[in-house]
Amino acid sequence: MSYKLTIMLMKNLIFLILTITSVNVFGLKLPIKKKPNVIIIMTDDQGYPELSMHGNPILKTPNLDELGKSSVQFKNFHVTPMCAPTRGELLTGLDNAVNQLSNVSSGRALLKSGIPTMGNIFAGNGYSTGIFGKWHMGSNYPYRPQDRGFEESVWFPSSHIGSVSDFWGNDYFDDTYWNNGKKQKYEGYCTDIFFSESKRFIEESIDREKPFFAYISTNTPHGPLYPKEEDYKVLEKLFDKSEFAREKGLKSRLVKYLAMIRNIDSNIGDLTDFLNDKGVIDDTIIIFLTDNGSTMGKSYFNAGMRGMKTELWEGGHRVPLFIKWVNGNFKNTGKEVEGLCKVTDILPTLVDLCGLNVTNKSSLKGLSLASILDGKEEISKDRKLIINYSRMPNFISYPIPHGQTILKKEGAVVLWKGWRLLESRELYNLENDPKQQLNIYDKNPAIVKILENELDQWWDSVKDDANEVQRIIIGSAYENPTTLTAIDWLDVFVDQQQQISLGARKNSYWCLEVEEVGEYEIELRRWPRETDATITGVPTTLGGRKVKTYPLPIKQASIYIGGVELRSISEKNPYGFEGLTKSVNSEDKFIKFNVNLNKGPIYLHTFFHLDEGSDKKASDQNLIGAYYVYINKI
Repeated sequence: MSYKLTIMLMKNLIFLILTITSVNVFGLKLPIKKKPNVIIIMTDDQGYPELSMHGNPILKTPNLDELGKSSVQFKNFHVTPMCAPTRGELLTGLDNAVNQLSNVSSGRALLKSGIPTMGNIFAGNGYSTGIFGKWHMGSNYPYRPQDRGFEESVWFPSSHIGSVSDFWGNDYFDDTYWNNGKKQKYEGYCTDIFFSESKRFIEESIDREKPFFAYISTNTPHGPLYPKEEDYKVLEKLFDKSEFAREKGLKSRLVKYLAMIRNIDSNIGDLTDFLNDKGVIDDTIIIFLTDNGSTMGKSYFNAGMRGMKTELWEGGHRVPLFIKWVNGNFKNTGKEVEGLCKVTDILPTLVDLCGLNVTNKSSLKGLSLASILDGKEEISKDRKLIINYSRMPNFISYPIPHGQTILKKEGAVVLWKGWRLLESRELYNLENDPKQQLNIYDKNPAIVKILENELDQWWDSVKDDANEVQRIIIGSAYENPTTLTAIDWLDVFVDQQQQISLGARKNSYWCLEVEEVGEYEIELRRWPRETDATITGVPTTLGGRKVKTYPLPIKQASIYIGGVELRSISEKNPYGFEGLTKSVNSEDKFIKFNVNLNKGPIYLHTFFHLDEGSDKKASDQNLIGAYYVYINKI
C-alpha cells in the first residue's frame, strides 16, 4: 500500500470516528459531535393566562417567566382543547384523527399501536428515554409507556389522579404509581415526585454517558384540586390582595388551582439548578407547553381570549410554547414568533435539531420549526391549521348507535391568519375581534368557502382512519393478567373513582383482541383488587380523601361475548359455556368465569344485576357493568 493511500485512509478513519463517538486516537483526545439532550415539560389544564409574564393578576411564576425569556416563544401555538388528544399528537407528530387518540376516555383514548412515538424514535437513536407523570394514552398492552419506547417510566394511567384506572385512593400525596410496569408507593407530593424521578433518570443517563429524552408530564393543575399547604397559603394571601377578593365563590377553587401551578414553577426552578449543577443545561433542549386551555381563566383572567378547555374558541386551544437550547444559538431567543403552529410541529422540529434518523419522516405532517428558531425563515402567513377531537359522551348510561365519541368533520375549528371557522357555523376575525364576540359567518361567504375547502381536504385525508377502534390485547406474554376498567367502555363515560363509589348506573363493552387461543379466567369486580372489598359492600379505606360510598344490591353477575348490541342479558344468546350467569353472595369479592376463547377480536360485556325489590320495574338501569375485570390466560 502506498504512503499517500495510507494517509488518506487514516484521515477518512479519523473523520468517521469524529462523527460517531468519542475515543482516543493515536493518544489524542478527539472532540465529539454529541446529540443534545431533550426535556419536554407539559402541564395539565394550565392555560396561556396562568403565567405572570402573560399578565396574570394574581399568580407569580418567576421560573417559568425566566424560562420563557431565555427561550424562543411561539405566540400563536395551538393544541387540542382536551388533554389526551394533545398528548397523542405531541408524541407522534400525527393528527389525532390518524393516531386514533381522539378522546379522554370512552374507548377512544388508546394511541394506535404500531405508530412510532417520540420514545421509540429517541430510543432508536441511542437516547435514554423516560416518562414521568401523566400518560393518558392507554393503561394496557400495547398502549403503556414501556410498550411505546420508554425505558424508564413513573406514571399513572388516565386523565387524572383519582381516575377509574388509577390506583384506588390516590390523592396527590404519598401515592402509588406504576414504575416500569410494577406498582410502587412513593412518599411526597405528586409533582415533586415526578420531577424528582426525572432528575434521578437524568443523572443516571449522564453517568452512562448517554443523551437523554425526559418527558415530564404533570397532572397538576388538573382537578381534583389538591395543592401543598405551603403553596396554598402563599396564593391565599395574593388572592386576598387582588381585585378578585370580593368575588363570592371564586376563592376556594382558584387559590387551589393557582397554588398547584406555583408548585410547578418551583420545580422548574429546581430542575434548572440541577441541570446547571450537572453541567448539561447548555446542551439540553428544554420545551415547555400545556395540554389545553385554562380551566379557570374565563372566571377571572383570560389574557384577552374567549373560551376554556373543551371549547373551540381561542382560549380552549391557544397555549404557551417555549423552546430553549443555549448551544443551539437560536437567533430568535427571547423573541415572540408570529405565525400559526401546532403541537404536531414539535416532533419534526426535534428530529431536525437532534439529527434523528426516522424511518418515514414524510409521515410526520407537522412543520419543522428548526429554521424558524434560528431566524432563517418565517412561518408562512398562508398556513392553515385544523383542530378537532371527538366530544365527550353526554353522560349517557348505555352506548348509542353511532355514538357521540365518533370524530366528525363538523366538530373542527379551521385557523387561517386571524380567521377562525368553528364547527362550520361560526366565523371570527381575531384582528378586529380578539374576544370572538361577533359571529360574521353570514357576512363573509368567500372566506367561509376557503376555510370549508381546507376542512374538506383535511377530512378526505383522515376519514378512513378517524374512527378506527383500538383493541386491548389479552393473553399476551407482555401482559397477563390484564386489568380492564370502565374507562375503556366504548362510548360511555366512567372516568372517576367517585363514580364507582356512587355506583354509576352505566354499562358498555370492551373491544378486545385475543392474542392466543385457550382457556381464560374472567374475574368480575365492582371494586379493584387493592381495596379487598366485597361486591355488595364498600372499601374500608379510601385513601386520604373522604368520598361518599354506597353499597349496591347486586344479586347476580353475567358475561356475554359477542356482538355489540346492548340488549338485556336475558335476550342474549349464551356464548356456549355453563355459568353465563352466577349468583352473588354478600361475602363475594369477585365472580369468576372460565371460558375458552379463539384468537381474534371479541366484544366483552359484563353485567351486575341489581335487586331493587319487587316494586321496581326491571330495566337496563338495573344491569350495570362490572367496573373492574381481570382476565388471565391459564
